[in-house]
Amino acid sequence: MPNTEKVHIDVSLVRRLIATQFPQWADLPVKPVKFGGWDNRTFHLGKQMLVRMPSAEEYAMNVEKEQKWLPRLAPLLPLPIPEPLAMGEPAEGYPWRWSVYRWIEGDTAASAHIADLGDFATSLAQFLIALQRIDTTDGPLPGPYSFAHVGALATYDVETRQAIAVLKDKIDVDVATEVWKKALETAWQHSPVWVHGDIMAGNLLVQGGKLSAVIDFGGLAVGDPACDLAIAWKFFRGKSRETFREMLPLDAGTWARGRGWALWKALIIAAGFTETNAVEAAQPWRVIGEALADHRRE
Repeated sequence: MPNTEKVHIDVSLVRRLIATQFPQWADLPVKPVKFGGWDNRTFHLGKQMLVRMPSAEEYAMNVEKEQKWLPRLAPLLPLPIPEPLAMGEPAEGYPWRWSVYRWIEGDTAASAHIADLGDFATSLAQFLIALQRIDTTDGPLPGPYSFAHVGALATYDVETRQAIAVLKDKIDVDVATEVWKKALETAWQHSPVWVHGDIMAGNLLVQGGKLSAVIDFGGLAVGDPACDLAIAWKFFRGKSRETFREMLPLDAGTWARGRGWALWKALIIAAGFTETNAVEAAQPWRVIGEALADHRRE
């Protein structure tokens, strides 16, 4: 997992960086975004822009990747994604590159009202289908940080089994182990495809009750699309999960790995193996329950 050593990032630092590197925006107000992110700190710059500041070296490694690839992917996708406007350089005691993006209106799906969860599932599936169909030539392979989302599940085998052991009095150990084993027995047998790497409610924006944009592409890579399926158990349920699954042209093994990704993250959070944000901390038990129940039904 990424190391947790982070630098102090505040409004004053952002103002100084903007003033010295982008003086055309020096007079615009800088305010922290209410839910400014976990891996990055985010600030409003005027009304139409945001500043995104990596909070640790691992996350800073994604700045150039996003600057390069997001403008190339955007025209081929059915929903808005972040639009880089400028890339800042290390200065003022801040050690990494950082980004200015165009502001995208909307509330995250973690807190916004969603009019129809089935329609939301359809929109997200259509977005992922479009993403997976884009040419991957020279696309970025999973790196030191995005690997945690996109790499091989087997990397987390020991950790996952330890978490199951820690939670043995709280979960069905046999079923959890079976879900994990089934996920490890499969592999992506096709050419790598584009994956977002962190499809979760906090990275999906909502306007008018509908999915309106997808943000936070720090985990962007080409690889196995299973990691983008974990939201089926983290967010969808019942008919909306069925809709999401039926729309995506992926085999049963990929869905088994997707369930494995969802279970891995929920287990290590529930077992206290990892730091997490407030949104993720509230849901591991529900996700574990959904993943195990779904496996039993199958």
